[in-house]
Amino acid sequence: MAKQSLGDRVFNVVNCFLMCLLIVVTLYPFLHVLALSLNDPMDTVRGGISIWPRKFTLINYKETLKYQQIPWATVITLLRTSIGTVTGAIASAAVAYVISRRDFMFRKLVTVMFVITMYVGGGLIPDYMLIRHLKLMNNFWVYILPGLISPFNVIVIRSYIDGSIPDELSESAMVDGANDLVIFWKIVLPLCLPVMAVICLFISVGHWNSWFDTYLYCSGNPRLTTLQFELQKIMSSAQTTASIDYYSLLDPTRVIKVTPESLRMAMTIIVTLPILFVYPFVQKYFIHGMTIGAVKGS
Repeated sequence: MAKQSLGDRVFNVVNCFLMCLLIVVTLYPFLHVLALSLNDPMDTVRGGISIWPRKFTLINYKETLKYQQIPWATVITLLRTSIGTVTGAIASAAVAYVISRRDFMFRKLVTVMFVITMYVGGGLIPDYMLIRHLKLMNNFWVYILPGLISPFNVIVIRSYIDGSIPDELSESAMVDGANDLVIFWKIVLPLCLPVMAVICLFISVGHWNSWFDTYLYCSGNPRLTTLQFELQKIMSSAQTTASIDYYSLLDPTRVIKVTPESLRMAMTIIVTLPILFVYPFVQKYFIHGMTIGAVKGS
């Protein structure tokens, strides 16, 4: 390696310092929440805990997992995330393929209409009225159908198709007798694997973290509750329960040594870990898809 100049060495030192600072700033909130969730609840009240539990215990997780809605909420959340991710990604890719075709007469008009919806929305009340008239209230499919196609995802996939897949592939397939469905399923979709991984990550995180639609449309059916909605209920309980009386969320008449604040931290870790485990497996596709879609699509 060539000898580095003084400016290069200074740049490397400053760059390493800034990257380390960024890592600390990024990881500290998560490690702090993890430490609080693993610390004795009564000891947590004293404060002074940073990133390491002072008195290690698993009682917060035991009490949280005993919460009667958690198992079923986990099932609903997993079903919602898996079904919503697969259907949403395929539907968005299908629409993106249509508006990417050069021979589609209204491709620019449809694209403009999609972009407009990203800036202008109908509002909460019209959305609620529409869901009610479609008879999707207290229905599992209210989690899937309203957000099946995302304009942002469609634009990202279309940009990737325009910049990375030559039209000659589709034309040669048509010469061989393939129709649009075959071209999309056997040619376009496999070649869109990087950007599809990005879109799947976006959609799955959105479904996993969503709780407001459960509150609006499914709060009357406890069988359709989700993990994030249960977390929201625990957070509300932590704000309304007196800090000097530590009552169990399972049985309000039973006094235990667990605070609502500690339960909230434990629940936060429980609903966050699955996404953290999934991301490393799609990271290379995430970076590759975003760079190709952004550079070539522009």
